[in-house]
Amino acid sequence: MISNPILRGFHPDPSIVRVGDDFYIATSTFEWFPGVLIHHSKDLVNWRPLTSILTQSSQLNMEGNINSGGAWAPCLSYHDGLFYLIYTDVKSRMGAFKDTHNYMVTANDILGPWSEPIYLNSSGFDPSLFHDEDGRQWLVNMIWDHRKAKNSFAGIILQEYSKEEKKLVGPKKNIFLGTELRLTEGPHLYKRNGYYYLLTAEGGTQYEHAVTMARSRHIDGPYEVDPANPILTSAGKPELELQKAGHASLVETQNGEWYMVHLVGRPVKDKLCMLGRETAIQRCHWTNDDWIAIDGGGNWPQSVVQAPQLPLHPFPVEPDVDHFDNAELGLQWNTLRIPASPEWLSLTDRQGYLRLWGQESMSSTHRQSLVARRQQSMYCEAETAMQYNPEHYQQMAGLILFYDTNDYVYLRVTFHEEIGICIGIIQSINGVYNEVLERDISVGAGTYHLKVIIQNEKAQFMYAVEDGEWNAIGPELDVSHLSDEYADYIRFTGNFIGMSVQDLIGERKHADFDYFRYVEHDV
Repeated sequence: MISNPILRGFHPDPSIVRVGDDFYIATSTFEWFPGVLIHHSKDLVNWRPLTSILTQSSQLNMEGNINSGGAWAPCLSYHDGLFYLIYTDVKSRMGAFKDTHNYMVTANDILGPWSEPIYLNSSGFDPSLFHDEDGRQWLVNMIWDHRKAKNSFAGIILQEYSKEEKKLVGPKKNIFLGTELRLTEGPHLYKRNGYYYLLTAEGGTQYEHAVTMARSRHIDGPYEVDPANPILTSAGKPELELQKAGHASLVETQNGEWYMVHLVGRPVKDKLCMLGRETAIQRCHWTNDDWIAIDGGGNWPQSVVQAPQLPLHPFPVEPDVDHFDNAELGLQWNTLRIPASPEWLSLTDRQGYLRLWGQESMSSTHRQSLVARRQQSMYCEAETAMQYNPEHYQQMAGLILFYDTNDYVYLRVTFHEEIGICIGIIQSINGVYNEVLERDISVGAGTYHLKVIIQNEKAQFMYAVEDGEWNAIGPELDVSHLSDEYADYIRFTGNFIGMSVQDLIGERKHADFDYFRYVEHDV
């Protein structure tokens, strides 16, 4: 059996492809670098992070990008020995307009090297490439209409891509206006038994999210909708563990079995999803009248599904502790908007330590010194040890829970004119800054051990100096604001846990982190 979600924590908008005996899923990474994470499986049961695709600023330059901008809804495909990745770099998304630039990169091997990007268009987001049997290639993406009194999600645009000219060519045609669920996006094309199938996401990416299907004998339509639509949704079923089901992608196994991967959310409380949007999988079948349906007779996501008839292929378990002994960051680590570079990060200047030089504040959308990993369980703890010698209150470093520049909780060491080196907690909720303690605690010079224990929406921070005992610091905090739904606008990324350094004077004082431990608990 397969237990859902298969990719826990922030792994939204899955695009799946099979190449031989290998399955690959690409997921959105938004403003986190590197862009577009690839997971790999042999059996659809066991998954491992394999590689990231957009590893250079020339492929994805997000410095200054807005919160929940960056790399949206990738499409991974394979044709004639070549991997293709189509993705959007979202520069703006608030208000009437969206600046959404769509690109293509290619590689002979999933591990790369991946090419420099080819620009495609900017008419909308969620681009997807379809390889037809006659060798022609077609791009579909949703088109955005900024005009008042119009449907902003204005349909799915089809245009041919020329491999020779490396650009879109020919006419653009709106092939599908969507169903009554509206908010039509996330298109993928498939072909089977003479039909072109157009799989879309509708209803918005929140609790009314859904997967819908349409088909046509011709790639440019007209498309008839599946009378059973939506073919997958959690809407109206608050009792389900897996909410927000939508934005799907299909794959056929070597043995002719069909599966659908899709995003879901699991709220910690009050419809708040701190883990972000995750990836789940459903087993499917084709009906007698050539429509695809979820196994089990319903159209809702199941927490446990039947695995395919393939040999099980588990992968080694990742260690709980990263001792920073390697010259490069592991795949679990992400940086915010900018790539890890010697300008602000080193794993070799001091062997066995991650050195971060302080840059801009937690509010910056440009150059933050932040290295973080996804929170992937509702019950977990994280711990690090840091050596740091701040000399001014504008210098700080420590352990951070970070959703975006408006919402974070930060156990940080800094300097105070009256008490010297000290430790305290900063919490920002919807952009409102707060110091949790009435007065920071003097700790003196030394090595600082920092820890957070998370249980659903509650977080307790702790610290120890040198090899002393752990001390709780501050009250148990409600950190449910580190969730997709808490803000008064839609956002998409889930909570991250990591290490952060600021130097707002501009002297670039560094902190050295000895290790990082992340452990999940079963409750």
